[in-house]
Amino acid sequence: MTKNTKIKVIKRSDATQAVQLKPAKADKRNAARDMVSNVKNWVTDFQSRKRDETKAAIEKFLIKPQTSEV
Repeated sequence: MTKNTKIKVIKRSDATQAVQLKPAKADKRNAARDMVSNVKNWVTDFQSRKRDETKAAIEKFLIKPQTSEV
């Protein structure tokens, strides 16, 4: 036997944590789907707000004022 051999001790709790740290492919897919869904919601919200603002502005400028309002 050699004199200076090193032995690494791995505790049971450390071994189970190392296995759990690797995310599964399904977890990655779900995370990606959540991100895509989130961005789609942002885009939809932005587009709807822009449409509503544009519609309100057009209605404000195109409606002729009544004689009593002037």
